[in-house]
Amino acid sequence: MPASNRDVLMRCRLFRRVTAACLDRVAAIAVSRRYGAGERIFAQDDEAPGLFVVDEGAVRVFKIAPSGKEHVLHLAEPGHTFAEAAVMGGFPAPAHAEATVDTRCVLLPAAAFRALLDADPELPRQLLTGMAVWVHQLVAHVEDVVLHDATGRLARYLLEAAQDDVAVLPARKRDIASHLNLTSETFSRTLSRLVDRGLIRREPGRRIRLLDAGGLGFLARGV
Repeated sequence: MPASNRDVLMRCRLFRRVTAACLDRVAAIAVSRRYGAGERIFAQDDEAPGLFVVDEGAVRVFKIAPSGKEHVLHLAEPGHTFAEAAVMGGFPAPAHAEATVDTRCVLLPAAAFRALLDADPELPRQLLTGMAVWVHQLVAHVEDVVLHDATGRLARYLLEAAQDDVAVLPARKRDIASHLNLTSETFSRTLSRLVDRGLIRREPGRRIRLLDAGGLGFLARGV
């Protein structure tokens, strides 16, 4: 049975510091949306429909270069948000968004959400903490891309994605590779090296079992 919209919001990092009373008001405007694998949610320069919170599945947020090459800016998984900046800032969507697998999101429609922010000055203050966490994680991702090699980036990604020592890849390898600023070929070679070193094991259904989290941690830190 799907989680209630309020429960989804409560598990989201953006709303983690929001009081119960404010969360009730936000949940009252929330609607559930389902998208099939490969379904476009919105396109770059569209009016942002609202703030999305992923409950199940995953969404890739990406841009397309004039050459036609795609670059994945963000892979939004359960508990993550997307389109938040466009909605709060009132500007068009800066990128495309597409479900990578069958996905359920909770949508806070743009006009209703902005009306809540205008009516309750306490809510924006509470959301600032969640936005600060989001910015901190964005900076950490940029540092990871700049300061670490392919092995370190992939090791960190697997550690952060894993639950009970199993990471389920939420998208195609090429999308994850793009998110990590790697080519598909480099991603596949690096994954194979981690298998050969006995650090991970590939399993059916996009599952990667972490056999040596400590060893992956050393790689993630560039040791």
